Amino acid sequence: MRHVEHVMGTVFSFDLRPPFGDGRHAIAEAVAWLHQVDAVFSTYRADSPIRRLGAGEIGLDDCPPQVADVLELCASVVTASGGYFTTRPSGHLDPSGLVKGWAIEQASRILTRCGAVNHCLNGGGDLQCAGRPAPDRPWRIAVAHPLRPGAVATVIAGDDLAVATSGTAERGPHITNPHTGRPALDLASITLIGTGLTMVDSYATAAFAMGAAARVWIEGLPGVEAFAVTPTGATWHTSGFPDTAPPVVEEAEGGSPLPGGKALP
Repeated sequence: MRHVEHVMGTVFSFDLRPPFGDGRHAIAEAVAWLHQVDAVFSTYRADSPIRRLGAGEIGLDDCPPQVADVLELCASVVTASGGYFTTRPSGHLDPSGLVKGWAIEQASRILTRCGAVNHCLNGGGDLQCAGRPAPDRPWRIAVAHPLRPGAVATVIAGDDLAVATSGTAERGPHITNPHTGRPALDLASITLIGTGLTMVDSYATAAFAMGAAARVWIEGLPGVEAFAVTPTGATWHTSGFPDTAPPVVEEAEGGSPLPGGKALP
């Protein structure tokens, strides 16, 4: 059972595998949740609570309770990353570096609660996978090569995993090192894997801003591993990156570019 939804300025793809439970209701509830998140956290909507909060038009107590929850999570990532993650990347309040991963992880929980226990939810190349696509095999996630459009840099296999990639391939140098105020250019892309996309996605943003130092930092994060591509095409990965999915380079399905990660058949 599949569904595609355009929301939060990107494309969300739902891939549900048996048993579906109440699959249609699950997708409808998850889609409604994503649109609700967009309405609350969009930095492009003049009437969104997060934009009004950043402008000083309202206080935190005037916002939906999710805003305080997200900002608390953001604060924990700021601390854990030594300030390489920030909620003010352009000088204005913007927790987008955490919001999408958090929204996807919560949507995944909605699907599971409705009985769709085996699924992959892809939001702009960041994925939360639950269960297995089939009883005898794990999810296989292809990660786009940032320097070779249409090619795959590595394939990750596993159950109940989150995969997030930060890089320059899709939007150019858009992530700033908060300590220097300049675009982060040490890496072409970095992909993090773990179990929950909230932290994996935000850590990926921080790791990209961190550059080469990210390798040591990620080695110290429990349950998180990384694979990186440098601007010269060299690669590195942390010590616990899955041996079952070594780095490979192959043509993507149909020869088309893959934004971040994509579930393979």
